[in-house]
Amino acid sequence: MTTTTRPTAAPPRAEPAEHVRAEPAARSALFTGFGPLLRRLHFYAGILVAPFLLVVALTGLAYAFTPQFDQIAYHDQLHVDAVGAARVPLSQQVNAAQQMVPGGTLVAVHPAGEPDATTKVDFSLPELGENVRSVYIDPYTAQVRGVLTTWFGSTPIATWLDQVHANLNLGEPGSMYSEFAASWLWVLVLGGVVLWWRHQRGRRTARRLLLAETGAKGVRRTRSLHAATGLWLAVFLLILSATGLTWSQYAGANFGALRSALNSDAIPLKTSLDGTTAADPGTHHGGGAGHPGGADFDAIAAATAKAGLDGPTTITPGEAGQAWTVEQVDNTWPLRKDKIAVHPSTGQIVDTVPWADQPLLSKLTTAGIMIHMGVLFGLANQIALALIALGLITVIVWGYRMWWRRRPTRDTRRQRMGTPPTRGTWRHLPIPALVIAVAAAAAIGWAIPLLGWPLLAFIVIDAIAGALIRRRGPRSTVPQQIPRSS
Repeated sequence: MTTTTRPTAAPPRAEPAEHVRAEPAARSALFTGFGPLLRRLHFYAGILVAPFLLVVALTGLAYAFTPQFDQIAYHDQLHVDAVGAARVPLSQQVNAAQQMVPGGTLVAVHPAGEPDATTKVDFSLPELGENVRSVYIDPYTAQVRGVLTTWFGSTPIATWLDQVHANLNLGEPGSMYSEFAASWLWVLVLGGVVLWWRHQRGRRTARRLLLAETGAKGVRRTRSLHAATGLWLAVFLLILSATGLTWSQYAGANFGALRSALNSDAIPLKTSLDGTTAADPGTHHGGGAGHPGGADFDAIAAATAKAGLDGPTTITPGEAGQAWTVEQVDNTWPLRKDKIAVHPSTGQIVDTVPWADQPLLSKLTTAGIMIHMGVLFGLANQIALALIALGLITVIVWGYRMWWRRRPTRDTRRQRMGTPPTRGTWRHLPIPALVIAVAAAAAIGWAIPLLGWPLLAFIVIDAIAGALIRRRGPRSTVPQQIPRSS
């Protein structure tokens, strides 16, 4: 390391050397305006938003391995002791489950999708709220394997991890934290990529962009590790952010509205029973008293097989006088999500919606959610999510290390290492560029409110602070000798 000296009493608006290289005037004005603003956003977002991202990464890392946790904790409920030669009728399995939850209202039936899997039957109870009582049945003997209180089909462990990741188990108020983090991840990732690209201006190579600087020490080494690792992760982080936002509270609602406007919502099943033939109470074998919902589950199972819906499926009761639905719930690639509407008493198929017929955007949304949850590609998906989460944690730690090493605790380093990037240079942007930027910010604010509104607040507060500082006039400074690392 070598040192040089220079006076700190620099002209008030002097730009760092990297911002004053000879360039065409228009391009220079554009970069001089946006560059410092981007650096300032990245700086403050990194300090203030990174804690939220750190929690998201840690909880996401744990949630990615939920299937393994479930297998360890609930093996007896999820699996049979021995695979039998034939399964007992589905109606018998459902009746056995009903005996365990007297007074419960049938919510869903999940027939065993694998040879060693159990059948799960869900019942709602007034005291459980959104939760349900799930009864696990051996499909070969109709014996009860266990009873759990679950949430939308998730085991207690999966539910707890999901809620921690989504809202820190704080309910509706806590849900804003994860959406806030996912929203601002775009600023951090894209801002970091642009800043690293500009930093390598004039000497860009794939090696310089993607690998840390060899021989660098101190802050330079930490910065290169932070930037290069972030560049490797950039695309994957943006995918996770986008897929997470699709079912968030605010951005998700806007995405849903856009999808509807593009006629890309999932095709609904027609569940009207008009024109169907009612069952003869004296001939069908599954309905009547003692059968939850008065349905013939064996007839429904036969209709499911006839429609070719194999693998994991879910049977959901319809409203009074409406057909019931049967849907494939295989969330691994290739996705199998065909669904049918069935007369609950006769098993007559009322409507069919193949997965292949769903709009492309709807299918991409579903696939994206499965990737985000770590199930689309099985174990490989889980490992990829774990590596991305660990990478994000590492980038955050390196970012804070840079901030800590460059903290303004010593007068001799205050100007060089302590002050944030230049404020207010966006005022020198060309008018067309400024108009486009404002329009883009407004669009982002509508689409992703937890990014748009805080971003607007940051710019307004930053501009007011800059105006107040300019009004007070420049502070007198005493020239100091500052060591500069090379």
